[in-house]
Amino acid sequence: MIGQLRSVVIDCPDPRALAAFYSELLGLPFDPEGTDGDGWVVISGNGHRLAFQQALNLRPPTWPEPGIPQQFHLDVQVEDVEAAEKQVLALGARRLPGGGQDFRVYADPAGHPFCLVFNV
Repeated sequence: MIGQLRSVVIDCPDPRALAAFYSELLGLPFDPEGTDGDGWVVISGNGHRLAFQQALNLRPPTWPEPGIPQQFHLDVQVEDVEAAEKQVLALGARRLPGGGQDFRVYADPAGHPFCLVFNV
């Protein structure tokens, strides 16, 4: 092993707002020690750490269209996909085309795709 994963870093125009979205989605609190102003915000807990870095000119992915690839996405395991969908939509996510028998695809408020995974 060369190293250990410290963070997954997500570029976005408004790090604090996107961190708030994922904080609610994943139940991870803000990490004031890891946060550096509004340009770098961290949420962490349960051995997980997500960081949000300001990228003012970010062009969000156009998934499923290949014009701007998604580059990464998060799979979020849920017990009840119907209830989870209502909650993520209320937080500002939007449903994207596609999905399958055990996942649905959404975009976070900054346009990054993520999946709610169920029945796995």
